[in-house]
Amino acid sequence: MNTSTISKEYSTSSADRSQRTTNYQAWVAKAAKQPMVLETVEPRPPGAEEVEVAVEHCGLCHSDLSVLNNDWGISQYPAILGHEVIGRITAVGPNAKGLKVGQRVGVGWNSGSCMHCHQCMSGNHHLCPEVQPTIVGHRGGFASHVRSHWAWAIPLPEKLNFAEAGPLLCGGITVFAPLAMHAKPTDRVGIIGIGGLGHMAVKFAAAYGCDVTAFTSSENKFDEAKSFGANHVASSKDSAAIKKLAGSFDLLISTVNVPLDWDAMIGSLAPNGRLHVVGAVLEPIPVAAFSLIMGQRSISGSPTGSPVAIETMLDFAARHNIAPQTEHFPMSNITEAFARLESGKARYRIVLDADF
Repeated sequence: MNTSTISKEYSTSSADRSQRTTNYQAWVAKAAKQPMVLETVEPRPPGAEEVEVAVEHCGLCHSDLSVLNNDWGISQYPAILGHEVIGRITAVGPNAKGLKVGQRVGVGWNSGSCMHCHQCMSGNHHLCPEVQPTIVGHRGGFASHVRSHWAWAIPLPEKLNFAEAGPLLCGGITVFAPLAMHAKPTDRVGIIGIGGLGHMAVKFAAAYGCDVTAFTSSENKFDEAKSFGANHVASSKDSAAIKKLAGSFDLLISTVNVPLDWDAMIGSLAPNGRLHVVGAVLEPIPVAAFSLIMGQRSISGSPTGSPVAIETMLDFAARHNIAPQTEHFPMSNITEAFARLESGKARYRIVLDADF
């Protein structure tokens, strides 16, 4: 599955029109940094391995804002954003596996991959060279319906609060994946940034059994970070306080997109410690080689996760009653929701409830 194939959803040939199913409603971005407009769009029939999902809720992620504004230089317009989708399956392609009409599923940052490359066959579908982002060259979830390859439509555990679960499908797996890959319950873990990603990271790390330190630039979040499960809280702007933690952490997860005192942060790692970056900071991170060599430390990063990793994360969240802290808007108020996100005032994830 590649972008050229998926982008046929936007085709307007007469041959395609004759096969299409019921029209959808969607909020469409026509160009970078322009307000979205509600339009009727004509879908093609589901592919043989695709499912169609009627959207009930869709999280609003900072990545949606970045793609709207083409901050990363990869956006394609017209764009239908939204990649934290909760909904029910309304159609199933003839070759789709394990799913049925009426089943509630989630669709996250990716909605397809080639299913035959080394990465897909190894279970790392999210690293497929042809992985299909849900909101780039594909129609996302700020719409009445969304399409996905069956493997990327993740069945939801019954114990989840479905109305709150959308942000788990992107932000949740983004911070859960490094914990699953690199942490043990006995580890000391630091979470840098207590925002849309970081507050979920604190909840996951605490439920996993780690000793958790939350780093935040806002002192008014200290008590809140502890309410999420942090054992300790420190200021990410206080280099002296960070240096007092030298040699402490087995794992640091950075969720921020702003520069930090990276020398102090790396110095806070224990021997064999790891700084793992999931926040899309655009400036280079300066690293002194000896700070890594002498402590046998590592720096790494990761995107979201494979379908199995997402399913595992959802099961963990259901078992431990982990949910993001959310604010809800009707999807018809999408412009207001984007403005609140861009202002930095959201606490901490926004969910749009479909009201077409």
